[in-house]
Amino acid sequence: MVKRRTKGDIIFNIINYTVFILFTFICVYPFYYIFINTISANDLSENGQVLFYPIKVHFDNYANIFSISGFGEATFVTVMRTILATVVTLIGSSLLGFLFTKEMWHRKFWYRFLIITMYFNAGLIPWFMTMRTLGLTNNFLAYILPAVVSPFNVIMVKTYIESTPVALQEAAEIDGAGIMTIFTKIVLPLCKPILATIAIFSAVGQWNSFQDTLILMTDSHLYTLQYLLYVYLNQANSLAAIVQNSMDAKTIQNAATQITPTAIKMTITMVVVFPILFVYPFFQRYFTKGIMIGAVKG
Repeated sequence: MVKRRTKGDIIFNIINYTVFILFTFICVYPFYYIFINTISANDLSENGQVLFYPIKVHFDNYANIFSISGFGEATFVTVMRTILATVVTLIGSSLLGFLFTKEMWHRKFWYRFLIITMYFNAGLIPWFMTMRTLGLTNNFLAYILPAVVSPFNVIMVKTYIESTPVALQEAAEIDGAGIMTIFTKIVLPLCKPILATIAIFSAVGQWNSFQDTLILMTDSHLYTLQYLLYVYLNQANSLAAIVQNSMDAKTIQNAATQITPTAIKMTITMVVVFPILFVYPFFQRYFTKGIMIGAVKG
């Protein structure tokens, strides 16, 4: 039977849809606003006249940004950092999480020792001194090695594995499978949802990170996109002047395409944010299952 809607149900649905539409608009509009300002006339964008739709569309801003010295190299460093650090995070988190579910020497001590690191931090200066002592200043490995062990991710994987049927591992042991065979053939396939969740969290964190570059790197060849964004946002006026000096006279006379500090800021923001926005939806379907099962012990 089809349930007949009452007047209260209709009013509730209207309010519900209205609230969620407004919430969606609030979330989406900032990105849309930045994008339309990057492809609109720069003089109008500088004066705040582009609000809801692009005006005098052009793509010269992106061409100018891509031509800035060091931008391509920073893109390569950021992409490699994101991929490699995410891979080592998955390997370290999954392996440690699995080992903490097995009988091992002083397992409780090591597990509690790992958890303690989530609550106590030596601070920025001891961290920098440690990294310098290990030779990780001006070293690409400074982006990779600290990501090997992440306590929160290890706990998530451990809890997720404990929620899976133990009988599968016991059956593999009876058939003569070793510890690494059980890990690679049994455990990892079962952990795809939580590993996908950790992967996207790690990738977003690595892509957005810039503080380690700011503190540890003085070699411009190791700068990341986010660090360049930080520098460019603080030097937008001087950067706009540099780009203008490299443009020909005919382009400079065109106010619609003449580079401005606002165009620099918004175009770089869009270039840096777009890749992670594009990847994020493909992993979103794993979030609910991965987080809920990994966060509640069955």
